[in-house]
Amino acid sequence: MMDRYSAASERQDWKTAASVMQDALAKDPSNADYHNLYDYSLRKSGTQDMDLVFKHYNEALRIDPKHKGAHEYLGEAYLLVGNVAKAKEHLGALDKLCFFGCSEYSDLKRAISEHEAKAK
Repeated sequence: MMDRYSAASERQDWKTAASVMQDALAKDPSNADYHNLYDYSLRKSGTQDMDLVFKHYNEALRIDPKHKGAHEYLGEAYLLVGNVAKAKEHLGALDKLCFFGCSEYSDLKRAISEHEAKAK
């Protein structure tokens, strides 16, 4: 399953990657990584269904509240709908989870800064 996802994501074939993760979720709906990767693929494919995106990121965090990738990507999704305050909440969660810093924290912090710079 992950081999198929990795191959699709390397080709940036996000619709196929989302389909692979949708199949994976059908088999294992309690896998936080599958929810996270499914949503990431949906966002990369340009979905406009943000309710679906928020549903799966929140499910990933319900299953694993310390899932760094889900915090980062959910923060980025909030930026897509202009909710900087919620994005910063997830940045704060990452700050606590990433004791010595981590790429998820750095990436979300950069995305928030870029979003705020564009808004000015």
